[in-house]
Amino acid sequence: MDYKTNAMRILDKHKIAYKAYSYVDTDAVSGVEVAAALGQDPAQVFKTLVTLSKSRTHYVFLIPVAEELDLKKAAHSVGEKSVEMIKSKELLPATGYVHGGCSPLGMKKNFVTTIHETAKVFDTIIFSAGKIGYQVELNPADLARIMPISFAELV
Repeated sequence: MDYKTNAMRILDKHKIAYKAYSYVDTDAVSGVEVAAALGQDPAQVFKTLVTLSKSRTHYVFLIPVAEELDLKKAAHSVGEKSVEMIKSKELLPATGYVHGGCSPLGMKKNFVTTIHETAKVFDTIIFSAGKIGYQVELNPADLARIMPISFAELV
């Protein structure tokens, strides 16, 4: 693939092996549709969700595309009483990414990032490369080499 997103450039800079995917020539919109368009198991394809706590702290959660984030479990995993999804219009100013193209890599700030524990059963997980139509696949341990992540029950 000739096109590089910011997230891919970050992975290149850190010499982390990854596989890039593009689904720009499909009408896939939802994460489940993206997984189908890529011929991948939806349990291995993760969506990036950004939340806000009562203390006005942003938290990032990665969960399988077919699942819904359990806000209570998410809050508990980061030591907060509660978290809520941020509004779509707040996503770009907070992260630098748009809805549907949000990657945990390359956000404006390094937010606490928690990945659903099922990621540990796969050698690699797939998530947004930071632009609608592009995904990256890599080992979660490699992601942990360049940003602090943790794993928890989130769904």
